[in-house]
Amino acid sequence: MNNLHPTIFKITQEDRIKLLNQKPFLIWFTGLSGSGKSTLANATEKALHRMGHKTYLLDGDNLRSGLNKDLGFSHEDRVENIRRIGEVCNLMLDAGLVVLAAFISPFQKERELVRDLVGAENYVEIHVDCPLEVCEQRDVKGLYQKARNGLIKNFTGIDSPYEEPKDPEIKVSTNLRTVEETVNHIVNQLFQLTSSNE
Repeated sequence: MNNLHPTIFKITQEDRIKLLNQKPFLIWFTGLSGSGKSTLANATEKALHRMGHKTYLLDGDNLRSGLNKDLGFSHEDRVENIRRIGEVCNLMLDAGLVVLAAFISPFQKERELVRDLVGAENYVEIHVDCPLEVCEQRDVKGLYQKARNGLIKNFTGIDSPYEEPKDPEIKVSTNLRTVEETVNHIVNQLFQLTSSNE
C-alpha cells in the first residue's frame, strides 16, 4: 500500500458540477426482494431524466453479473458487494451524476458504510417497505419458494435477516400506492431534501 500514489486530476468535481449544472447525490433504494426497488428506481430515473438530470442507475443483478460476479451470498460476500458498490457510487458522484442504486442491502452497518463513504450530505436512503407475504406473492422468479425449500441459502427475509433502516430520508410502502404515486412522492421529497443540503 505504501507504493500507491493516487493521481491528482486537473478536472475536479466542481468543474463537472458547473458543466452539468446539477448537484450530484446518491439515491439508495433498500428493501426486500420483490418490494419494488428496481421498478421504483427505474421509474424515478426516468422522471429525473425527463427533468434534465444526468443520471445513472446501478442494480443488484446487473452488478452481480459483472463487477461482482466473483461474490456469493455469504455474510462476508454481501458486505464486500455493498462496499464495492459504494466505491462505484463515489466515483460516479465525482463525475457529477445523480446516482440511483437499488440493492437489498440488508445490513444497517453496510448502508452506513456507503453513507460515510459518499458523505451524509450526498446520500438519500429510501426504504422500500413491503410486507414479506406481498413480496412472496410478487415473486415471479420463485426465489422465495426455493429459499423456503432449502434450495437457496442465506436468502434475505427467510434464513437471513433484513435490518430495516432506522431513520431513512424517505420511506415508501409499495403495497399501498401505485408506482406513479410513489415516484411523484419520491421526486418531491428528493428536491426538498437536496435543496435543504445546499
